[in-house]
Amino acid sequence: MAATRPTAKPAASAWQGVAVIGAFVMVCGFCAASPWANDDGSTVVPPPTATERTDTVPLLARAAESQGICYGWQLEERYAAVVNVGSNLGDGVSVEDDPACPRWVRVVGDIRYTAQSSESEDHAYVTVEGSADFRPADLRAVARNLERFGLTGDVFLDDPGWAITRAAVSLPLLVAEQGLADPAPVATAEPSTPPTALPDAGSDFWRDRWGYVLAVAGLLLVTGLLVAAGCWQRGRQRRREAERRGAARTKDLRTDRQAAGRTPEGR
Repeated sequence: MAATRPTAKPAASAWQGVAVIGAFVMVCGFCAASPWANDDGSTVVPPPTATERTDTVPLLARAAESQGICYGWQLEERYAAVVNVGSNLGDGVSVEDDPACPRWVRVVGDIRYTAQSSESEDHAYVTVEGSADFRPADLRAVARNLERFGLTGDVFLDDPGWAITRAAVSLPLLVAEQGLADPAPVATAEPSTPPTALPDAGSDFWRDRWGYVLAVAGLLLVTGLLVAAGCWQRGRQRRREAERRGAARTKDLRTDRQAAGRTPEGR
């Protein structure tokens, strides 16, 4: 009986091993780097731009002169850390406890961003405060009516600087609607620069994590290519082994026939 030749270990298994190990290493590296990449300062609350502050102060000054009420804003981040403050008295000047403002109203935005690695959601708390001669119920009504101007919590999260100054210039109208002051005169002069357009709110998931989604998609694509290359190499190796086995069987049969022809029975 003809001996069977030992077959070599398929080289495709090495390709598959490399593909699996490479994908595992890339995924582990991505997961290990994600917590560090998420802490990229995204929890910092941006203040209003210089243009936004410059355009807001004169509008509040005209309303304060007409109504006899000081108006201002205060932007805060987590744990009441003041990011920016301003009023009709100027940029950086608060209306609270200022002798020039016995009656005052201001909007306060408390923005609380969370790290991308956290499961907690971002929050924006918007309130309206005032001097002691204003009833808390009236101030709460003014705060609720800010949503009529599109100043929702999502808008404060997307662009807190723009939203807080926009809310401040809305206070004179809302205060007058509550019967707390006479209507302020309408400004006839155009701002020195056009107002900043409000960016699209969009989805928090895609806004904060689109880079990581693309990275994962890239890893999956590379892994798929490596696996496909391994499967192709494995199929090629199998065809070669089949050809070698077929050639070996043909040679063995030829050898057996020749041996049988040399025996007495084969003569």
